[in-house]
Amino acid sequence: MTDRASPEPRAARRPGFDPELVGHDPAFASLEVRGDPVAAERMTAEALRRRFAAPPAWQPEITADARLAQAREVLREAAVLIPLVMHESGPTVLLTRRTSHLHDHAGQISFPGGGIEEHDQSPVAAALRETEEEVGLRAESVEVLGSLPRYATATGYVVTPVVGLVTPGFSLAVDAFEVEEVFEPPLAFLMDPANHERRLVDFDGMRRTFYAMPYGAARRYFIWGATAAMLRNFYHLLRA
Repeated sequence: MTDRASPEPRAARRPGFDPELVGHDPAFASLEVRGDPVAAERMTAEALRRRFAAPPAWQPEITADARLAQAREVLREAAVLIPLVMHESGPTVLLTRRTSHLHDHAGQISFPGGGIEEHDQSPVAAALRETEEEVGLRAESVEVLGSLPRYATATGYVVTPVVGLVTPGFSLAVDAFEVEEVFEPPLAFLMDPANHERRLVDFDGMRRTFYAMPYGAARRYFIWGATAAMLRNFYHLLRA
């Protein structure tokens, strides 16, 4: 989490490789392996409310990020919001591109969120607070549905993804220090495994596997790492 009180941010911590140039996992090439897309009727507001009110048995995917994080003695608690904007044309997911000078995940696509502070009553409260601080989306504009399983990152965070519905018509006030831009890919795109990639890289003495979901013209938005993994877990919940 960036310290907003400090005008001197710490040097950006890079992953050590270019994720867009990493090779694809050939075992994930088949659509039969990737899975079927989530049906539109499972992505309505009512269907999503029912899914979180009475979730079925399902299993989140385990990724290399989690295994890398397990080697750390201390993980910092964090929370993010997965804001589902319920447009009449179909739901979208509000995502941000982080600014390039931040210490963690600089320039990457992420959900709004950050570290859980002592005064936060819960991960949900932290996710809502951080979202309002980063993009100006007020807590009262979010109908919280529930949370996905916590996700440990290679950068030393254990993240609670909080899922919430947002009615269109809200206004944003972006924190330009942390957020370069905000965009909304369709949830249907993100819940279609035809748009999911699994990449392999040998780095720092071990093989790392990560997901990616490139989006936009010329694949402008390269959604990868923890954000893509949490979306992949969300896919499994909706498909279960």
